[in-house]
Amino acid sequence: MSRRVHCQYENKDAEGLDFVPWPGELGRRVFAGIGKAGWAAWLAHQTMLINENRLSPLDPKHRAFLETEMEKFLFSGGSEAPAGYVPEDPAAG
Repeated sequence: MSRRVHCQYENKDAEGLDFVPWPGELGRRVFAGIGKAGWAAWLAHQTMLINENRLSPLDPKHRAFLETEMEKFLFSGGSEAPAGYVPEDPAAG
């Protein structure tokens, strides 16, 4: 039986994550209050941020930026896309 949480990102009950996805207090908050679909949405947004801003997950400043954006995205109503970002049109592919 899967673990259920009230996903704060989706504002509905959802299947919970299988493990704490991030170290520290923020990781515990995500595990306790974000569902799998919400986490998947963050991973897609994080990938866009890394690519558009040319971030390195190994750089401590970049990790701190991503952590701040994660908290905003999941718990505070959203993270901004980089200036000038235009999402790809899946129909154009």
